[in-house]
Amino acid sequence: MTDRHFSAPPAVVRLAEYTKAEQIEILGDGPDPFGVADAGLTWLPKEDHFGVRRDGRLVAHAGLLRIPLSIGGVDTQAMGLGGVAVAPDLRGHGLARAVVSAAVDHARTLGPRYGLLFCRPPLVPLYGRLGWRALERDVHVEQPGGVVVMPLRTMWTPLHDGVTWPPGEIRLLSLPM
Repeated sequence: MTDRHFSAPPAVVRLAEYTKAEQIEILGDGPDPFGVADAGLTWLPKEDHFGVRRDGRLVAHAGLLRIPLSIGGVDTQAMGLGGVAVAPDLRGHGLARAVVSAAVDHARTLGPRYGLLFCRPPLVPLYGRLGWRALERDVHVEQPGGVVVMPLRTMWTPLHDGVTWPPGEIRLLSLPM
């Protein structure tokens, strides 16, 4: 029997902003809602936000931010995906797919060739099912104290047909998203 509440695909909306209160609405008020505090990283806020509301409550979110990076010594840009959150009581209903797909569809209109994200290892299979590919090399990122190796898994997705990830050292020329 199908739950009538989830019989239609989730409707994703573009959010004018995404506040700490909305993050708490989705994930609760725990000390480490994304499970990455032990990485000790400083993150950039996202600029574009996509969400799903159910019964007036924000239950899923994904954010985007244009980021500068260098691949093999060549400066370029990517669209960074981050802040992906789904209410724990609603996981498994396609909400992550909906908000990530909406964010990637928007990213495709903005010019950069690559989408980039950082995630905990247990989330790699989820993002893999959504079309993201793991990068099997270190990524250096800016932090307030200097450049560090990203301790989380790095994944990418092509934003245009025929795009492949180039060889060479990868350096995010900003804080991570």
